[in-house]
Amino acid sequence: MESTPDRAKHPASAALAGPYGHPYHPILVTVPIGAWVTSLVFDVASHIVADPAFLNRGALWLIGIGVLGALAAATVGSLDLLMIPTRTPAFRTGIWHMSLMLAVTVGFGAGFAWRAVGMLDGPVPFGPLVLTVICLVVLTIAGSLGGKLAYRYGVRVADEATQATGFLGAERSANTY
Repeated sequence: MESTPDRAKHPASAALAGPYGHPYHPILVTVPIGAWVTSLVFDVASHIVADPAFLNRGALWLIGIGVLGALAAATVGSLDLLMIPTRTPAFRTGIWHMSLMLAVTVGFGAGFAWRAVGMLDGPVPFGPLVLTVICLVVLTIAGSLGGKLAYRYGVRVADEATQATGFLGAERSANTY
């Protein structure tokens, strides 16, 4: 049987969660993060330009794309969470990460619904803009916990022996410069 840290490095299903040492979750999270951050840029810009409606509609679409992307990332992320042994600091961190990310996704989903009920003609109203900022602050905290899972606890990160293969021959290369 694998030791506790080794178990969390391997996928529950390589086809669904990504192969050993190359998980899909960190790849997929770039979609909602990028979409949601850009939606805030559009929100702010809608208060600066002469014709803000296109930015308001663009922010709505970006939020919707982010919610869909977050659902995809959550699906494979939950497979990674299943491999972390319970009653460990890594598992507790994973539960907090997942819970905060679900709250962020629900918050952006609510923001999408709020905006979609006819507030698309002028600049983004103050309420939805503030909701976006709050969600992005919580997203930052949740993302930090995700980083802790990978970089401190090594969840879904290849072991050091596997990592070392990327540095073979470094001694020879260092002497050529």
